[in-house]
Amino acid sequence: MRSILVQAGRDPGMTARLDTAMDIARANEGHITLLIDTPIDRYVTTDPYGGTYVARDALEAALQEDDELAKAFAGRLERDDVPFDVAQYELAPIDALASAARLADVIVVSRSSGLAGDLALVSRSPVLALPDHAPLRLPIGTACIAWDGGDEAAHALRAAAPLLSGCKSVHVLTVLTEKAEGFPPTDALRYLSRHGISAELHELPRGESIEETLAARAAQLGAQLMVMGAYGHSRVREFLFGGMTRYFLDEQAAPPLLLVH
Repeated sequence: MRSILVQAGRDPGMTARLDTAMDIARANEGHITLLIDTPIDRYVTTDPYGGTYVARDALEAALQEDDELAKAFAGRLERDDVPFDVAQYELAPIDALASAARLADVIVVSRSSGLAGDLALVSRSPVLALPDHAPLRLPIGTACIAWDGGDEAAHALRAAAPLLSGCKSVHVLTVLTEKAEGFPPTDALRYLSRHGISAELHELPRGESIEETLAARAAQLGAQLMVMGAYGHSRVREFLFGGMTRYFLDEQAAPPLLLVH
């Protein structure tokens, strides 16, 4: 992971995002891009008759504030040992991040931003979603991989391999169901071994729900990273009935998540 895109802002999670990105960059001789976004559509209103109005003073003030923020980040990173650049967009946040991530190896966001799930769907880059006050430190001590045999899980596993290199303890978690589908968990172990990563398989009897079963074992193992496919079911179905992606994004006690659709 040498091209690292970071959602930049003044929010409480920024320190964790930047610290995480710096660790990943140092471990991989990587480059950080900080994305500062000023969505112009927030300052545009349309009346019932089709007239369009721009809150110009507010927009100009926001653009100036973000220019100052870009200079502050540049001044901060110039004193460090990681190459970087600062990009500024004027799109909606998801559109801005997805556009900037076309050649990114990972996108670092905060779970509290509410962007991670949608971003995983529209971007081909893996999304690393962090708690506000819990950076991901490398090398990782313990990582868990949620495995259901689906394409999304396989994509997430491939994307996670660079982060799992040097990880002290890797666990593949699969919940036993009546009908097994997709790739068997032994394929995940075989793939990891080819990357020099030793992993332990946990076949778990289903508890109250699949997501709660996975969360309980991840907590028991002390996971510092959870790797999982995003939205194996449709987003609408997860919104109506719940699902693993939604559960872990909403669960405050969950570790950092690496999501790939």
